[in-house]
Amino acid sequence: MTLAARKDFRLSSQIIDPAILYFGTPVVLIGSCNDDDSFNLAPMSSAWWVGQRCMLGLASNSKTTGNILRSGECVLNLPSSDLVGAVDRLARTTGSDPVPQGKLHRGYRFEADKFGVSRLTPQKGDAVAAPRALECPVQIEARLMQAHPMAEEDVVWRGHLVALELSVVRIHVHPSIVMEGQDDRIDPDKWRPLIMSFQQYYGLALGRLQHSVLGEIPEAYYRPPSRRPQPAG
Repeated sequence: MTLAARKDFRLSSQIIDPAILYFGTPVVLIGSCNDDDSFNLAPMSSAWWVGQRCMLGLASNSKTTGNILRSGECVLNLPSSDLVGAVDRLARTTGSDPVPQGKLHRGYRFEADKFGVSRLTPQKGDAVAAPRALECPVQIEARLMQAHPMAEEDVVWRGHLVALELSVVRIHVHPSIVMEGQDDRIDPDKWRPLIMSFQQYYGLALGRLQHSVLGEIPEAYYRPPSRRPQPAG
């Protein structure tokens, strides 16, 4: 819809109360180690990055949350849109036995071999013991820095949600998505993340929409001051 067409609606809106707020974010397959050193792999999409840190929003009682809090590490595997089948095979599975009541109500089942179900290939990380999923074009090894309880002021949600702050320690990527001639950059024209929007899967099929003024800034300028290149002149 064009901007002119939008104005025809006189900027109308309505108030709604949706049960979930998944407006569209990349899917992450979190690799973690169980207490018996077996591997767990769990899909989620409540993740965001700033600098070299990542924030994960998780249920406090999930197997993944417990694994990360105990071990202090994980791998954030980012699937491309062509791996949607592997991700969906993990849907409504949990590494928790017995299945938590909330997940049981939503039709989840216990599954010990998450990699077997997904048909993805596990490999222990270089800097962490948690598993990478080799088919994912991006595999980010990370360590836990802090756990932040969420919604503590809300009697309904108190104790149910946690935000985990992770420090990125190593990033593996498939060569096919690296920008030609710039080994430390992802080519956004080649990288096609799988997107979750209100429980449905989407990709970036339309490609680049238009030129980005922000994209004119060299990515290296976002590094810490001590590692940031100085402008010429």
